[in-house]
Amino acid sequence: MIASIGEKAFKEAVLSSPVPVFVNFWAPWCGPCKMVEPLVLQLQDTAEKPVKVFRVNADENFWLAKNFKLTNIPTVLLFYKGKVVHRLEHVKGREEVLQTLGAALESIDLQEDSAQASQSLQSLPA
Repeated sequence: MIASIGEKAFKEAVLSSPVPVFVNFWAPWCGPCKMVEPLVLQLQDTAEKPVKVFRVNADENFWLAKNFKLTNIPTVLLFYKGKVVHRLEHVKGREEVLQTLGAALESIDLQEDSAQASQSLQSLPA
């Protein structure tokens, strides 16, 4: 099961995360939302890089839904370094979810970011 978060925990759990984060915006009455959640968990389990997964009830967290301009649910956002790097809406099927979100996650280069951070630390005065 995916951990649920709300507006209060969003900044720390998602925007301040050093690793990519999938956020599944859903609602209890949404049928397709029930299909998406296990697929996002599957991506987390099979990913070759660290990734966090959370879900946000769009009905109970109106400010987040409005802030990220949700027009329909389910909507899955992939965050990295506090920014949305991919958005999946209008889900058509299992394969689309797995392929689209998997490709989006793989496009994030954590090693390049680690190397840049390491170089930044080395350039600081002793």
